[in-house]
Amino acid sequence: QVQLVESGGGLVQAGGSLRLSCVASGAIVSTYTMAWFRQAPEEERVFVAAISWSDAIIYYPDNRKPRFIISGDNATDMVFLQMNGLQTTDTGVYSCAATPLRGLSASEYLSPRHYTIWGQGTQVTVSS
Repeated sequence: QVQLVESGGGLVQAGGSLRLSCVASGAIVSTYTMAWFRQAPEEERVFVAAISWSDAIIYYPDNRKPRFIISGDNATDMVFLQMNGLQTTDTGVYSCAATPLRGLSASEYLSPRHYTIWGQGTQVTVSS
């Protein structure tokens, strides 16, 4: 069974940057849709970004210039999230997720229920 393991979280001051990493135990990064979600305490998971090599798509939740940039490396089966200009509202557990589904609609990208493989997450805490 494929597993996802995240790393790179930590404590950072507002305005700082972090780079999260997610490594897959199987060769799925090039064929699955990979995504990052954030979950703050007592809140639902919120979509951050997704990448799909098979669909040649990088998807963000809105049209604004993203502060967080998703990327990946097929050779090492890793996905990254470069987080810049961090704000206190970005605090939460960041999880890597994967789905074999292709051609997702905008609403499907955003919904956690379409992702079948999840990592345990890495904590990001942004202090003011």
